[in-house]
Amino acid sequence: MELEARKIEFIQEFLKLQSEEAISRLEKVLKKEKKMTRILEPMTLGQFNKRIDKSLKDSREGKLTKATDLLSEIEKWK
Repeated sequence: MELEARKIEFIQEFLKLQSEEAISRLEKVLKKEKKMTRILEPMTLGQFNKRIDKSLKDSREGKLTKATDLLSEIEKWK
């Protein structure tokens, strides 16, 4: 089933819901999904250039983490 048809079917089923609790749970899922989508939104060219400038500045100022140090730190998370 293609995505648009699945969305319509979902909406139709959602409209039939009578449970306040079920609607609340679905609202929470939707909010969480929207939050994740915002995190993954592409940045604008201006944002990208600003991030590059900050990275270059951090590099000049020695604010770097060696890959080996990072890997060692990650190992501690396990």
